[in-house]
Amino acid sequence: MKRILLSRTDRVGDLILSTPAIATMRASFPQAHITIVCSGYNAVVMQNSPDVDAVAVVPSQVRPEAFGATFPDIDLAIALAPNSADLKLIGATGARVRIGYTYQRRYLTRLVARLWVTDLLVSAADPAMCDRHPDLVVQHEVDQVLALAKRAGARTVVPDLRVTITDADRAEVAGLPHDPIVVHLGKRWTEQGSTTASLLEIFRELRALGRPLVATYGSDGEALAAVVRTTGAADVVVGGLRFGVWAAAFERAACILTIDTGATHVASAVRRPTVVLFEHAYFRLNSQEWSPYRVPNAVLRKPADESPEALRASRAEIVAAVTALL
Repeated sequence: MKRILLSRTDRVGDLILSTPAIATMRASFPQAHITIVCSGYNAVVMQNSPDVDAVAVVPSQVRPEAFGATFPDIDLAIALAPNSADLKLIGATGARVRIGYTYQRRYLTRLVARLWVTDLLVSAADPAMCDRHPDLVVQHEVDQVLALAKRAGARTVVPDLRVTITDADRAEVAGLPHDPIVVHLGKRWTEQGSTTASLLEIFRELRALGRPLVATYGSDGEALAAVVRTTGAADVVVGGLRFGVWAAAFERAACILTIDTGATHVASAVRRPTVVLFEHAYFRLNSQEWSPYRVPNAVLRKPADESPEALRASRAEIVAAVTALL
C-alpha cells in the first residue's frame, strides 16, 4: 500500500471522532504516504498531526469530484464521512479500492454510491429506527469509522481520540485557573429546553462546588458569552481561540460541561471528564452515536419544555453529574 487518501470534509467534531481510524491507518501501514482531505473549516483538527503526511483542503468553490480527480495514482481511498460529497471525492480518484459508508435509510445514496466506491458499509444509525425500536444499539461513530479502516486491512487499532497540542498552545492558556470546571457556551444553551437565565443559574449552583469557573466559546456563543461576562457568572470567559489553544484550555479542566457540540469530542480527546446535554429530540440515537468517548462522563437529556419545574430538574441533574465526576 503506497498511497492512501482519506476524506472527511464535514464538521470539526466528526473529524475528531475519525482520528482513531486515521491513527489506525498510520500504525497499520507505516510506509504508506497518507493524505487527508479536509474542508477549510475542519482542517484545524489535523494541524501537526503525526498520523498523516499531507493535509489537502478542498477550495469552497471546487466540486468534491473535481478535487478528487487531482489525486492520481492512489492505491486506497476511504471516505470517512457518510455523505455524498466525500463519497464522490474518493470515487473521482480512480483508486483500485474505494471504501465508504452511509446510513441504512439513505436509500438513494446507497444506490448511487456504487458508482463511487468499491465497498460500501451500511450503518444502522437512524433517529426514526431508534425511536421505534428502543432495544436498538447504535455503534459510536468512532467505531463506525474504525470499521472502514479494518475493512481496508488495518490490523493495528489505535482506539483513542487524538488532537495535537503544542507547548506554544499550552503557554497561551497558562494564566487560566488550575483544575476549573469549564463550561463551553453555544447557542443551544438558549433554546429548546434550555434558557439563558437557566444557564446563569447553573453557573451560580456550580460555584458552590468550590472550583474556579471558566467559560469558553466559539462563533455561535459570542452573544451568550457577553451575557456571562457581564453578569460575572464565570471567573474567566475566553473565546476566539485557535483550535490547539482551545484544546489546551480543556486539558487544564477538572470537568467539562457542554451542550452537544464538537466541544464534547475535544474534551474526550484531552481525556477530561465530561457532562454533555443532548437535545430532547432523537436523544436515543445521539446519546449513543456521539457521546463522550473513553472518558468518565454523564449523558443528559434536555427537558421537553422550558417550564420552571423542568428547568429546575435539569439543573439539578447537571450539577449532580458534575459533582460526581469531580
